[in-house]
Amino acid sequence: MPKFSDISKQRISTLHSKLQTLMYEVINYQDFSVICGYRGKEDQDKAVAEGKSKTPWPKSKHNHYPSLAVDIMPYYPKGIRWTDKEGLYFFIGRIQGIADMLGISIRLGIDWNGDYDMHNDSFVDGPHIELKIEK
Repeated sequence: MPKFSDISKQRISTLHSKLQTLMYEVINYQDFSVICGYRGKEDQDKAVAEGKSKTPWPKSKHNHYPSLAVDIMPYYPKGIRWTDKEGLYFFIGRIQGIADMLGISIRLGIDWNGDYDMHNDSFVDGPHIELKIEK
């Protein structure tokens, strides 16, 4: 059975409780790594500079504490496959299904507008998942 590394556990500890619940349920179905939870100013500025984020500090959902966003990647026997788009999309679909079963409303970086068309968004952030928070 898959289990989290210490670094993934530490990153999960920075997440909103609903995202923590989701992560601990998903690990029962597929191995994955938590790449990022909470992101401070320096890390957010770096993510924007590298083109990994379009949202400046402090407007990203990663910049809240606890974090309202998480970046994750499936983990395989030989590690993370950063260029495996199909594997990532399969994994993200599984995440969406589990979130739905748990009643946790999320938004995916592969489908920002939630229309189930992954080809009509100008910026794709495959590993990104964020909570939809009702105001």
